[in-house]
Amino acid sequence: MNAKLSAGLLVTALLITGCGGGSEGSGQSSSTPKVGLITKTETNPFFVKMKEGAEKAAKTSGMELMTAAGKFDGDNASQITAIENMVAAGVKGILITPSDTKAIVPAIKKARDAGVLVIALDTPTDPQDATDALFATDNLKAGELIGQYAKAAMAGKPAKIATLDLAPGITVGQLRHDGFLKGYGIQEGDPSIVCSQDTRGDQAKGQTAMETCLQKAPDINVVYTINEPAALGAYTALKAKGREKDVLIVSVDGGCTGTKAVQSGQIAATSQQYPLKMAEDGVKAVAEFAKSGKKASGYTDTGVTLITDKSASGVEAKDTAFGLANCWG
Repeated sequence: MNAKLSAGLLVTALLITGCGGGSEGSGQSSSTPKVGLITKTETNPFFVKMKEGAEKAAKTSGMELMTAAGKFDGDNASQITAIENMVAAGVKGILITPSDTKAIVPAIKKARDAGVLVIALDTPTDPQDATDALFATDNLKAGELIGQYAKAAMAGKPAKIATLDLAPGITVGQLRHDGFLKGYGIQEGDPSIVCSQDTRGDQAKGQTAMETCLQKAPDINVVYTINEPAALGAYTALKAKGREKDVLIVSVDGGCTGTKAVQSGQIAATSQQYPLKMAEDGVKAVAEFAKSGKKASGYTDTGVTLITDKSASGVEAKDTAFGLANCWG
């Protein structure tokens, strides 16, 4: 009886020792500084690559990584819970891609008030200074690059533009949209914009949005999309109408699937961004804060590159060989 009891206690102790508490890097000392990563979802290849970058940097920096994500893009409640859990676990810093850029702000404030460094990755909060720092693509520039490309590629031909956007109130979507218009040299409400639909960056919703736009304006010849899944949905809808050869599709992201779609000609050009670098730089900033107390601040541009195999006059770009060597997903 006593032997059985002792064995049971030993098994229980081993189970407790092996539990990582929902974090990466289980088995590390309780004195190991912790950093949290909260993404919009776990399944989007962009955030998968971001997590990969965070894991690599945490290992190099000698930190324990805790991770969490929303159940879907826009799941603010899960992100709030993740912040609260990470603060309770004693993280030194939290890296977050906010799903709802306004609604998340009070939870971020509580974390910062508790002495936690909070860095937004990819998507700025609203207001941007609700976090200590932002490590992200210049999304306005990303949109501007594909706007400039589309304008040059049209070579003076009158444009009938459809914008397949993200969703209201999400800064990354608004910045890309505004950048596209700026790059094309038009303003909101310009008569050349014949249709605008939200897609939430989803391929199926992108297809539905494109079908709606084609019903409204069958002569569309330029399509701006918030990301490459939306672009591929648009391509499917255009192909069903026999229009895939005569409509210019431009996008943003630079994932491997999207870059291959540029290579095959389904998408004319995309602005490539670098999620792995965002996360690596974010973890390094938290490691520095844990070590010296120095806080990262302001905006750090993690880079963007126009990718196309059909160059346009006056627009700097790299080809898909470069894009595939640097893509994610």
